[in-house]
Amino acid sequence: MKSSIRDMTTGSPARHILIFALPTLIGNIFQQVYNLTDSMIVGQFLGADAFAAVGATASITFLFFALCNGIGSGGGVVVSQYYGAKEDGNVKKCIVNCGFIMLIVPVIFGTLGFFLAPYLLALLETPYEIMADSVLYVRFMCVGLLFVSLYNFISSILKALGDSRTPLFFLIVSTIINVVLDLLFVLAFRLGIIGVALATVVSQFLSVVFSGIHAYRKNPYFKISRKDISLDRSMIFKVVRLGVPMSLQFALIAISSMALQRVVNTFGTTVIAAFTATNRIEQFIHQPYMTLAAAISTFTGQNFGAKKQDRVLKGYKTGMIMMAVLTAFLMFVMQVFGRAIASVFVSEQDVITLASSGLKITSFFYLILGVIYVVRGVLTGMGDAFFALFNGVIEVIGRFTIPVMLTAWLGFGETGIWLSSGIVWLISGVTAWMRYVYYIKTKVKGPVREAGQLSIRASVKTISPADQVKTAAHT
Repeated sequence: MKSSIRDMTTGSPARHILIFALPTLIGNIFQQVYNLTDSMIVGQFLGADAFAAVGATASITFLFFALCNGIGSGGGVVVSQYYGAKEDGNVKKCIVNCGFIMLIVPVIFGTLGFFLAPYLLALLETPYEIMADSVLYVRFMCVGLLFVSLYNFISSILKALGDSRTPLFFLIVSTIINVVLDLLFVLAFRLGIIGVALATVVSQFLSVVFSGIHAYRKNPYFKISRKDISLDRSMIFKVVRLGVPMSLQFALIAISSMALQRVVNTFGTTVIAAFTATNRIEQFIHQPYMTLAAAISTFTGQNFGAKKQDRVLKGYKTGMIMMAVLTAFLMFVMQVFGRAIASVFVSEQDVITLASSGLKITSFFYLILGVIYVVRGVLTGMGDAFFALFNGVIEVIGRFTIPVMLTAWLGFGETGIWLSSGIVWLISGVTAWMRYVYYIKTKVKGPVREAGQLSIRASVKTISPADQVKTAAHT
């Protein structure tokens, strides 16, 4: 399998975005199969309580994944900009220094998560009957945090170089391994929650090993020699300057999800199971938007690094059109087939009814969700570190206040859980678009206008006096 590095600084923006996005979308879907496989096996074979136990851990595990993966994403942005500027030496330097960070950060946060798991779950008011299984699942996920982070780091760098096919290949392999091990550990060995968690950790370990070996053998930028291995403070600062705000944004989103999970937990295991089912389904809904954002981010990063600001604007417009078409399709699916999709995860009719109702509510806000992702992709590609953190703060404020207002104060009950998600998306979408308008005026349209004026001045200077006389006479 050959490396698929793609230069996006020339050619059709729509073609680049689609060619990059399709393998990434398939890869993201396979990545979600990890969670779906766990959920379906747990929900169908271990029961609603076990299903709720896994669901109650989602916001905590996402918190620790987010703290690590933001650094890798920041490194990917820096790499895409250096690649667009044709600075190959700095591309390698960034990979090495970002790699140093990604070996240390997951170990720190994984250790913290392992020991803090029972306290965090208690803080979320996790019901007593599912507490033991939830703690066990979180601790296994923390053990595998290093493998998840390293794989996402390798994947981020490959995607920054325009290669979205290699990550897809290894996700397919690891997903197949995960499914086989799930069935083996849960159905054959009857290990319960331990078997589900163990299958995920083993498949994650194999994915990082296989993808790392392949990247080193096939991608020239991963052929790191001994002379390339050195710490560079300025490069570390660039990665951290972008990565830390992105990590904090993801972490704040995770904290906001924990705040919402705390509200959900007060309604009992039926609502927890329904919320877990809708979460699993909406993880799939997020995938096309995330894929589009990743493609736009890589496209923007390469062209912004190459100082082709006009192509940045074209990429944004193309992404918005694609997002609108996608949203219309997803809304139709959730409105018509929401109940059937929810029944895949659980068999209890009261859980299915509640979950399908929640899907119908949130689907009305998918257009706003799409705007958030497209704008985020453009701003991330241009290296806007401030927006990531600010948007995370907005979401935390919304998640801490709106669910309580709707469920307790305004009397919406459990319906307010799903309605609050849509309202938070609306607030985040408005603030994201406002940031985009400001940033695009100062970083893109301004330079494009100045470049045009310089071009006009240069063309005027090249006209000789004799030609000017001829032009005046002709006029």
